Amino acid sequence: MADGHNMYNNISLVGRGGANVGQLKVHSRGLAWKKQGGGKAVEVDTSEISRITWMKVPRSNQLGVQIKDGLKYKFVGFRDQDVSSLTNFFQHSCGITPEEKQLSVSGKNWGELDINGNMLSFLVGSKQAFEVSLADVSQTQLQGKNDVILEFHVDDTTGANEKDSLMEMSFHIPTSNTQFIGDENRPPAQVFREKIMSMADVGSGGEEAVVTFDTITILTPRGRYNVELHLSFLRLQGQATDFKIQYSSIVRVFVLPKSNQPHTFVVVTLDPPIRKGQTMYPHIVMQFETDYVVESTLVMNADLYATKYKDKLEPSYKGLIHEVFTMILRGLSGTKTTRPGKFRSCQDGYAVKSSLKAEDGVLYPLEKTFFFLPKPPTLILHDEIDYVEFERHAAGGSNMHYFDLVIRLKTEQEHIFRNIQRNEYHNLFDFITSKGLKIMNLGAGLQAADGVAAVLRDEDDDAVDPHLERIRNAAGEESDEEDEDFVAEKDDDGSPSDDSGGDDSDASDSGGEQETIPKKVSKKEAAPSKTSSSKKKNTDEGSSIKKKQKKKKKDPNAPKRAMSGFMFFSQLERENVKKDIPGIGFTEVGRVLGERWNKLTAEEKAPYEAKAQADKKRYLNQMGDYNKNPSQPAPMQLSDESDSN
Repeated sequence: MADGHNMYNNISLVGRGGANVGQLKVHSRGLAWKKQGGGKAVEVDTSEISRITWMKVPRSNQLGVQIKDGLKYKFVGFRDQDVSSLTNFFQHSCGITPEEKQLSVSGKNWGELDINGNMLSFLVGSKQAFEVSLADVSQTQLQGKNDVILEFHVDDTTGANEKDSLMEMSFHIPTSNTQFIGDENRPPAQVFREKIMSMADVGSGGEEAVVTFDTITILTPRGRYNVELHLSFLRLQGQATDFKIQYSSIVRVFVLPKSNQPHTFVVVTLDPPIRKGQTMYPHIVMQFETDYVVESTLVMNADLYATKYKDKLEPSYKGLIHEVFTMILRGLSGTKTTRPGKFRSCQDGYAVKSSLKAEDGVLYPLEKTFFFLPKPPTLILHDEIDYVEFERHAAGGSNMHYFDLVIRLKTEQEHIFRNIQRNEYHNLFDFITSKGLKIMNLGAGLQAADGVAAVLRDEDDDAVDPHLERIRNAAGEESDEEDEDFVAEKDDDGSPSDDSGGDDSDASDSGGEQETIPKKVSKKEAAPSKTSSSKKKNTDEGSSIKKKQKKKKKDPNAPKRAMSGFMFFSQLERENVKKDIPGIGFTEVGRVLGERWNKLTAEEKAPYEAKAQADKKRYLNQMGDYNKNPSQPAPMQLSDESDSN
């Protein structure tokens, strides 16, 4: 113990949704647990704790912390010596004496029920066989005179990380039971059911909604839902699906207006996510009409409001629907809200249009994150980014009004945001630079944020941006043969169509920059027309077209890009997959390789990751030399990524 607190690593927070590993800090004011890698956090004040228990479980010890509103947290991963030291700490520093509980491993299913708060425990010979939270009960029914069936919420966050989820449990309570005493008209089973209904979230037995927003459009999971805000949870009620989400599962709420459109995104980020079938939804993307005004009066007990929510909520609200929803949700859950920061696009919006995985959407550069919406909703923390890279649009020449933004994470995962309009380059570049993020293709000596700032300070309006020039020059690096595949690549990458066949309508958006990037002319456009007027036009512009058709070959001296650990693994394993599964298709090979890679342990992945790190250093060194002297050939790289393939 140091400074009045204890720190424990590799402690798991467990529940119906599996286990999340993190770090637990215990001090005299309470305890705080934070998920490893960021995300979900749990904080409990000492004054809120009603009971602490210890239980010996397989290979470790479990700490149970029950708070006064009935919620219980279970932490696993403590050693035997941790139990004695923490017990003394709770007694002397917190004034709480932990209780010891024993786990029943006999396998018997005949015992007693213990209801403490909203926790139901099944005891066999005074030992606990299992424990469930009554807040997870969605329905109860009496079957016959002696059986009570409990149905559990399936699609809420408590079961999101498990392939199998507890759905139903049946209790047989004989008429001779003395714990739930009834009479001829009310047998013990009915008394037990009524007690459950008074505590569980069942029909009118559950807490009433504080406020309800009817028929809200939700983009993920897609549908129209009635959104209910309760004292302890949020509920989405649809025609076929019902989600119940505990406020403790909400990590953050984002309020993101859509530029030039009458809608505003409100995104509720969850950890763990909700589940529908086998699909996980870590983000609930709601779409509100920006100018729609509502009046809402809270349904809440006056004493409860005066004692707990007076400083957090108003008795009634009138205003824009997304603002009213956000204020009430924040007051009930205590969740922090994120709104757009300083970034502005050329259209004076908060995001830039782009596409991800062939889905069109918008990318919000926020103060600490990037957020792509609406589908697939992708949240990227700045702290997780290794570097970013600006690239010419993958579809090629005639779409040089666009460029792509590659965000490479420290985990070696890449997100490629395509089809960003060229006139958004300076805004994005300035924003990324201001955040101190490394830009890979900026050039040697300019990767540090201070160096970038110095360059931008010294250049005037007519000066040349070396980074943008590198993107512009890349327009001529594509060979003529790539034109034949242009249409197919355009569809695959989700590029905007260019049906105008050479229309320069985007020039008004890009201003004077339009002349600095030569528009690529396809073979179809360059071919002379049969009409006399077109012949004359082609004759007048012939010299210009010929110049544009003469494109530079891709620089053979440029270094090969670094390979990831998965790519090294794929090189060695690809032939084995083909042997194991004769006749397998190309795309199926990639899927099987991905499955095999995910099944490897960290130790098994280590050799490939080591190769990837070495290759990354090689690439960075060669890029530095190449930027200084582009005419010097890069050293030969002996890998399957060579041009011979």
